[in-house]
Amino acid sequence: MVEREANFDGLVGPTHNYAGLSWGNVASNRHARSTSHPREAALQGLNKMKALSDMGLVQGVLAPQERPDIATLRQLGFTGTDADVLDKAFREDPMLLAACCSASSMWTANAATVSPGADTKDGRIHFTPANLINKFHRSLEHGVTGRILRQVFSDENHFCHHAALPAHDDFGDEGAANHTRLYDNQGKGLELFVYGRSAHRPDMPAPQRYPARQTLEASRAVARLHGLSEHNSLFIQQNPAVIDQGVFHNDVIAVGNGNVLFYHQQAFLDTQGVQDEIRRKLPDADMHFIEVSDSDVPVQDAINSYLFNTQLVTLAPGHMALIAPTECADTPSVKAYLERLTTMNTPVQEVRFMDVKQSMQNGGGPACLRLRVAMNEAELAAVNPACLMNDTLYGHLSAWIHRHYRDRLIPDDLRDPMLLDESRTALDELTQLLKLGSVYPFQR
Repeated sequence: MVEREANFDGLVGPTHNYAGLSWGNVASNRHARSTSHPREAALQGLNKMKALSDMGLVQGVLAPQERPDIATLRQLGFTGTDADVLDKAFREDPMLLAACCSASSMWTANAATVSPGADTKDGRIHFTPANLINKFHRSLEHGVTGRILRQVFSDENHFCHHAALPAHDDFGDEGAANHTRLYDNQGKGLELFVYGRSAHRPDMPAPQRYPARQTLEASRAVARLHGLSEHNSLFIQQNPAVIDQGVFHNDVIAVGNGNVLFYHQQAFLDTQGVQDEIRRKLPDADMHFIEVSDSDVPVQDAINSYLFNTQLVTLAPGHMALIAPTECADTPSVKAYLERLTTMNTPVQEVRFMDVKQSMQNGGGPACLRLRVAMNEAELAAVNPACLMNDTLYGHLSAWIHRHYRDRLIPDDLRDPMLLDESRTALDELTQLLKLGSVYPFQR
C-alpha cells in the first residue's frame, strides 16, 4: 500500500521560557534568561502546522507536557502546597525549577523514534519514546510522551509502542533527531541511525568539548525493538568535530527524504562510506546526495540559520520543498546557497520560509518541531482523528492559545503559582479537545 508521510508537531506549552538549559546548544545558551513570548511561540508553531496542512500534507498535533512538573519537585524533597513547592524550589535551586518548567517537549523530533510498518518484521508502525537522559529537563518527558503517543496511535493492529530505553549513558537516545528514512519509488525503505559515540567501544572517535547525546548502542537497541533487519537499517557516525562546534543532533547538519540526502560536508565521519552503503542497500533509489561545502556555507552559518534543521517534504512526485526558518533568508551565505539549490536539477524544487523565531531562539528549528510518521491509508485511518490538522482544529487551537497563554514570561515568573493553575487549566481543556483522556499526572 502507498505510504504518506505525516508530520506530528508539538504544541508549544504555556511555560515556554529561555532558561539556557541545553549545554551544547548554541542558541539555547545565547538567549538564556531572555524574555520569552509563550503565546507568540505557540501561534508560530500552530501556523506552521496549518501551512503544511494547506500544502496537502498530513499534519498532526501532539500535546505538550505538564509544566511546572510538581511531581518531580516533590520527588526531590520539596514539600507543602503546590505554591510552597514552587517557592521553595525557586529560592533553593532556581535552575532546578527552570528544568521542571521547560517547554522543550515542543521539539517532537526528540519525542521518539518511529519505524513504518513497511520496514518492521510484524508490519506495524513501531514507536520508542526517547529517554533523553543527557539533559535532566528532557529526561522527565518520556513517560507522558509515551501516554500521549498511545492515545494518538492506539490501534494495536497497526501500532506497537515500546518503553524508553534504560536510563543510562550507554543507551542515551535522542529520538528522531538522529534518525531519518530514505526510500525508493517502490517504497522500499532504509532507516539511517546517526550516533555520536559508542559507549562500549572507547577506541572509536568521540567529541571532546560537547556531549555526544546519541550512542551506537541505543540506536542498535531501537532497531532491534522495531524488528528492523540488516538490509533496511544503517548506522552512521556523526563527525565528532561538528558536535564540538555545536551540532548537538544530526538534524542540525543533515536532513533526508525519499531519494534525497541533504547534508553539510562535515556532517559524517566517513561521507564516502555513507554514500556507498546507501547505494548498496537502496540500489533502485536514484539517490541525490546534496553536499554543502564549507566554502559555500561555513558550519557556524549552518548552525545559526538552521539550514539543515529544515523540513524536506514531498509535494508531488519528483517535487520536494524545503521548509526553512526565516533565519536562512537572513544569513547571506545560506540565502545565496538556497537560491542556487533550486536550480541544481534535484527533486528540491522550492524553498518556503516560515517564522518560528521563538523556537529558534531556544535552539529548535522547523525540523525539531515535528515527528515524522510514514503511514499507509489504513494506518492513517486508525489515527485519533481529533489530532489531525484541519480548518476546524486550527480555529479551536488558536482560540485556546489566545485564551490561556501569557504574552510574555521571564524565568522569575516560573515561581508564580498562578502560572501552574493556568497551565493545568489549559492542558485539561486540551486533552478534551484532542480526545486524549487523562494523560497528565494532575489528571490521574
